[in-house]
Amino acid sequence: MNEKEQEQQIIKQYKQDEKTMVLVFAQWCINHNLDAEQLYQKAYPSQVKNQILQNALESTVPLEEAEEITTTALLNVLSVFGNDELAFVIAEEEEKLKHQK
Repeated sequence: MNEKEQEQQIIKQYKQDEKTMVLVFAQWCINHNLDAEQLYQKAYPSQVKNQILQNALESTVPLEEAEEITTTALLNVLSVFGNDELAFVIAEEEEKLKHQK
């Protein structure tokens, strides 16, 4: 594998991992009855609709069929990708959820 092919493979893998991260976020939102688009917009108000998020939302499963995704796991995944703004919004929502119980 030459250097250019290696670069393309790394980029391809990063994009796939990013899609997985967004899917984890979207499913966590479904699992907690939260609007993923609204939370994403709160974290990134200057961004227009995120196509990766739209695609991820189409791939989520209903709450009844979903596996548990802990907030800690989601925050860890977000931190790997440097999504600090979204992690902050998620942490705020987690606090609200704790107070609702």
